[in-house]
Amino acid sequence: MDISKAPNPRKLELCRKYFFAGFAFLPFVWAINVCWFFTEAFHKPPFSEQSQIKRYVIYSAVGTLFWLIVLTAWIIIFQTNRTAWGATADYMSFIIPLGSA
Repeated sequence: MDISKAPNPRKLELCRKYFFAGFAFLPFVWAINVCWFFTEAFHKPPFSEQSQIKRYVIYSAVGTLFWLIVLTAWIIIFQTNRTAWGATADYMSFIIPLGSA
């Protein structure tokens, strides 16, 4: 999507929608928000909506980083303790790996 041709109020509206959509456990939407609006927030000449867009971009980046850390921690904990957790871990798995490394 080419947001460079959109008027500034429309950019703010879209950025706000993507920011709030991220709260539906969709951190990928926050990452997209950061990618799409980073240039608008930090590299374009100042315009009236820029401060709000900048705030949403920063909060989206923080949310994305938070989810990345939480998800990475969970993956590490689960993979290192899967065999010790026995049947409980098997119930959490969609694909049950064979054996233990």
